Amino acid sequence: MSQIFRNRGVKVQDDTKQIEEVMAKRTAKNSVFLDLFQNKSYLLKLYKTLHPEDTTATEDSLTDVTITNVLTDNLYNDLGFIVNNKLLILVEAQSTWTVNILVRVLLYLAQSYHEYFQRTSQDYYKSKKVKMPKPELYVIFTGNKGRKPDKISLSKEFFEGADIDIEVKAKVIYESDTDDIINQYIIFCKVFNEQTKQHGMTQKAVTETIRICKDRNVLREYLAQREKEVVTIMMSLFDEEQIMKSFIKSERHDTERAMAEQLIRKGKMTLEEIADCVSTLSFDELKEIETEIMQLA
Repeated sequence: MSQIFRNRGVKVQDDTKQIEEVMAKRTAKNSVFLDLFQNKSYLLKLYKTLHPEDTTATEDSLTDVTITNVLTDNLYNDLGFIVNNKLLILVEAQSTWTVNILVRVLLYLAQSYHEYFQRTSQDYYKSKKVKMPKPELYVIFTGNKGRKPDKISLSKEFFEGADIDIEVKAKVIYESDTDDIINQYIIFCKVFNEQTKQHGMTQKAVTETIRICKDRNVLREYLAQREKEVVTIMMSLFDEEQIMKSFIKSERHDTERAMAEQLIRKGKMTLEEIADCVSTLSFDELKEIETEIMQLA
């Protein structure tokens, strides 16, 4: 029986993983984070938060290089931009803590450089040394810091601190007492989480988030200018999550029904015992399946 569960479970797990990847890709492309920093004025504020010493930077100094045309179907990043062709900054926003972000950032960095060399007509197969902007990698974590580190590195997290040939280091940014654009985004996310806990995934949670943040002067200008767009973006995320949950529930139900049919045909378990193994099927539904099988026998 355990073999049946393993075999039947494979398709559900594969389909679930596939739909989660698709939905994650869509939500990343339509997030408030991306919408916010597509605006050059806010992108400049983000850069100046990271580099307050650069007083000469302007919106024209920044080139958005967020990955859009990708080599693989599931390679995409949150934000990438180049400053005066000298600095390549990649920023990832995370609500759930995982050091796997370092692996993804490594792939994003390689793809960003690949596209950079194409844009600047540089051939790294020739003998002439190419010019490349210095990389800086950041993770904006919108959850609670706790004991999480301010910096994470590939060697430490995956190779026990060994001296490896390829290293990736990222600075992690948490909520602070500052009033910069990054901290305002983090606060916005936390207010949103609080409101969804109170009101569920509803439009009220979205509108209350916007109201509270405007009252607290958190992303106030952005929310005032693009309130309708923000509501649409955030409501679409709810819709997509519900679609995903419905898909997973439907797939699990179909898989467990097929499992129940097989177990009933074998006749080695009672309906009560089968009911303990298939949580998505009611006892009445199991009786109906048993009746159908007996009629076809």
